[in-house]
Amino acid sequence: MYRFLFSSRWLGWFALVCLISAVCTTLGLWQLDRRDAIREDIGNVVNNYDAAPVPFTDAADLFENYDPAKEWLPVEMTGVYDTDNQRIVRNRPLSGRAGYEVVVPLNLPDGTTVVINRGWLPIGNNEAGRPDTVPPAPSGEVTVVARLKPAEPTLQRGAPEGQLASIDLAKYQEEVGYELEQAAYGLMASENPQPSVVPEAAPKPSVDEGPHLSYAMQWFAFGVMVFIGLGYAAWQEAQNRRYAAEDGYDDEDYDDDEEETYAAHSAPAPRRRPRKQRGSTQEDEEDALLDAQGY
Repeated sequence: MYRFLFSSRWLGWFALVCLISAVCTTLGLWQLDRRDAIREDIGNVVNNYDAAPVPFTDAADLFENYDPAKEWLPVEMTGVYDTDNQRIVRNRPLSGRAGYEVVVPLNLPDGTTVVINRGWLPIGNNEAGRPDTVPPAPSGEVTVVARLKPAEPTLQRGAPEGQLASIDLAKYQEEVGYELEQAAYGLMASENPQPSVVPEAAPKPSVDEGPHLSYAMQWFAFGVMVFIGLGYAAWQEAQNRRYAAEDGYDDEDYDDDEEETYAAHSAPAPRRRPRKQRGSTQEDEEDALLDAQGY
């Protein structure tokens, strides 16, 4: 009954279903990969964000050789801000608002310089492309607690004088003219002494992993459903062929009828001959034939 499944048309449908299922599976695995990455980030937030600050002497290597597992780790350091080389980083949205971030080098007593992100500023109203005001960093010696963040990649776009396209520490180093720690920077948590006006602090990252697991399950379900749909279509085809066989059609006649129907898109499907009812009279058969012909 199911020999038609080996026809070129049904094999083509099977190949298409396999392709669709493979795409759905790939998308499901992609969602699981995204979930794993987010769960790893959440683990870093949970383990590091509220940890006790680590002295710079114990974390100095992390600014030279960044460890992703240490992201958000608070590091305490004391030094002097190089306010002459302060920069504004462009295109830094916060909670749906467009704005900037302020970065400034912190020179430490041992000669090391770490870049500190002091916080966020909104877009200004007085001059396009710049914040209205930039709160100055405190002068003199300052103790900073900053959370570890990786350096950002180079972007293929420029920035006006005094601004950076991203926290690209290599580019920043070229501008200041002396060595900066290149693997990571610090996102300020606190500074002492603290000025009366400071940039807006970054909020704590979300620990919600999002709907990636449910999306993955949906894609996997779609991949299975296309096979179920193909199986149902095959079952219907088998039933139609069984009815045709009872009406006197063989498989070749049925296939020929189908090909003619597909070739002439607007042509009506051939009428089936009425099936002979058990115990029916010759008059009943004639009435059924007339009914089938529309009389």
